[in-house]
Amino acid sequence: MLNPKLKLNPKVFNDDCEQEPIRKGFGMGLQEAGEKDTSIVALCADLTESTQMHHFKNSFPERFVEIGVAEQNLATVSSGMAAMGKYPFCSSYAMFSPGRNWEQIRTTICYNDRPVCIVGSHAGVSVGPDGGTHQALEDIALMRVLPNMMVFSPCDSIEAKKVTLAIAGKKKPAYLRLAREKTGIITTEETPFEIGKAQVFYESDGIPNVGIIATGSLVRNAILAARDLEKKGIKSKVLNITTIKPIDADAVIALAKETGKIVTIEEHQVAGGLGGAVSEVLSQNLPTKMKILGINDQFGQSGTPNELVKFYKLDREGIADSVIDFLK
Repeated sequence: MLNPKLKLNPKVFNDDCEQEPIRKGFGMGLQEAGEKDTSIVALCADLTESTQMHHFKNSFPERFVEIGVAEQNLATVSSGMAAMGKYPFCSSYAMFSPGRNWEQIRTTICYNDRPVCIVGSHAGVSVGPDGGTHQALEDIALMRVLPNMMVFSPCDSIEAKKVTLAIAGKKKPAYLRLAREKTGIITTEETPFEIGKAQVFYESDGIPNVGIIATGSLVRNAILAARDLEKKGIKSKVLNITTIKPIDADAVIALAKETGKIVTIEEHQVAGGLGGAVSEVLSQNLPTKMKILGINDQFGQSGTPNELVKFYKLDREGIADSVIDFLK
């Protein structure tokens, strides 16, 4: 059952569950943050509406800078503005930022510990027909390895808004990963969010056979798969990790102690992402048998978002089948 303490959306299991792009929550959150803090500025690389930054631009045109298709400048100009007392949010597709400007992010933002939020939109295979060249599957690995950098991957648009506001209040280097497609609404306005804290979204009655840890756009699929598994006699707990760095090591270790087996799920390469972060925690504290679900050392391809998620076995059926095979 859904964790009643978190006041999650009761329609999460229904076909008519509300859907909205995660990136829209960022756009609304940035606009609200801009109303509260005049030091916040926004910069974009010619993708203002795609990244939902147009809400901020329309409200505060004097605090918005269109950089154009120049992602390396996007990072360095943001760093310079931060050095002058501003708090920049800069956005593009994740494949271009941080994909194209990683060195500038590393040297001008992280090395100097400049308060800049890099917003990588359209991440993962669910970008769909844009194809493998535009599907960022390595961005979590790229960003979590950088000193001083926080990394976030919200599960729905409501959580994305909360994460954006939390980042705005923190004023530290941060990476915010966003999906393109509409995603089922899991949380509500009453669901709490705190940087660095993971939350158990779903829990079967009785002793769980496996712990499932998910992030971003695949959290709902993980919950749906967990309920399907329960009908087959397999009990689980689903942990939503929004803050990938700093990761909630206590929550990961507690879940591993309780279940003895961990499956991680992400729309990212199996190397270096959420699964890598979880395995680093467990290997040093509580060695645990694990299965990392994601994209296995290959590039994405063209197709509809649903086709691709299914192809890589990250839909509810694919996740459930992988968990069953793992438990064998």
